[in-house]
Amino acid sequence: MSRGKKANELGRVSRRTDDIDNTERWYWQEKKVPEYVKFMKQNYPPDFKYEDFGPQFTARFFNASQWADLLQASGAKYMVLTTKHHEGFTLWGSKYSWNWNAVDEGPKRDLVKELEVAIKNRTDLHFGLYYSLFEWFNPLFLEDKLSSFHKQQFPVSKMLPELYWLVNNYQPEVLWADGDGGAPDSYWNSTGFLAWLYNESPVRDTVVTNDRWAAGSICKHGGYYTCNDRYNPGHTLPHKWENCMTIDKVSWGYRRNAGICDYFTIEELVKQLVETVSCGGNLLMNIGPTQDGTISPIFEERLRQMGTWLSVNGEAIYGTHTWRSSNDTITSDVWYTSKPTENLVYALFLKWPTSGLLFLGQPKATWGSTKVKLLGHGQPLNWTSLEQTGIVVKLPQLTTSQLPCKWGWALALTHVI
Repeated sequence: MSRGKKANELGRVSRRTDDIDNTERWYWQEKKVPEYVKFMKQNYPPDFKYEDFGPQFTARFFNASQWADLLQASGAKYMVLTTKHHEGFTLWGSKYSWNWNAVDEGPKRDLVKELEVAIKNRTDLHFGLYYSLFEWFNPLFLEDKLSSFHKQQFPVSKMLPELYWLVNNYQPEVLWADGDGGAPDSYWNSTGFLAWLYNESPVRDTVVTNDRWAAGSICKHGGYYTCNDRYNPGHTLPHKWENCMTIDKVSWGYRRNAGICDYFTIEELVKQLVETVSCGGNLLMNIGPTQDGTISPIFEERLRQMGTWLSVNGEAIYGTHTWRSSNDTITSDVWYTSKPTENLVYALFLKWPTSGLLFLGQPKATWGSTKVKLLGHGQPLNWTSLEQTGIVVKLPQLTTSQLPCKWGWALALTHVI
């Protein structure tokens, strides 16, 4: 895998949760929000502190092999595990995290190592790790902040040692930084660490990084851009980018009080994927595990549905490039990808026309060479040219049960310009 991420990759990210209704991981930061205060008063003792959630995060049913098998079934090509978020709790143990980690508290297990072994032994996914640079209430970081980041106690004693530990011990192929804390790259020594990562580290020939390494670096520097959460520009960008979004429409964690309408449908997720890849991006689709280490059925269903869709239409996603036009000018919800070396253009359409005729305004046929095929359907399709530009494809007459998939389809167009 090159340092610039390929356009063929679909990813999954899982984030740890504290399992508080509607508060997710932000409770400690936003504990003065009235609805959070009310919930805590109704459900926890008066002297209950955030750190008391540590023992309740048990991961007792966490099974790395089951996670790996599910991620493989989803059709993902890489995954990213949140190893530490802004409150500082790590999913591995080391001398740099004192006892605020999953080995000394709660699960009493190195969850990062378990998942690394399972992913690398059971799947063909690229193993990735998310790491928050700063920590909301770490006294060393707060003291550094008061000095306008002239002091560097926190990165020297905590952040950098942990990052070196993660890379040396788990050898991720994707390193997803986040949480710059408003500090410049000189405070974090981002350039120094990245120079080591790309030139001396054990993953120097395979690792890929994002753009969140310091204040002002997002959407400007990095192997690929994230720009902001749920980023979807709707047009092709000149630099590789990623749409990091959530299946839960509002939360990055697990919510016990979430309703079915709070989750994206598989049709909506397929649309996100198609739009993202056609514009040159990757889709990193977040799931929020529970405090006992399980993936809830709604998330499992969405992952397996995506895998089912990709088993038919993956040819139009994996290994593809952008085309001269990302979407169609005549028919809405038609998006294009391409494989230039094979003279292939893919038209991914999200609505099956009731007339049975799909009007495509962008492809121009080359007489005698152009062929059209519906992925998952064996027979070539008939087509005719439009007067000015484009083609009209006659889709096969199929019953619902005969359709190659349910939530979007792809045409392979050979020798169009």
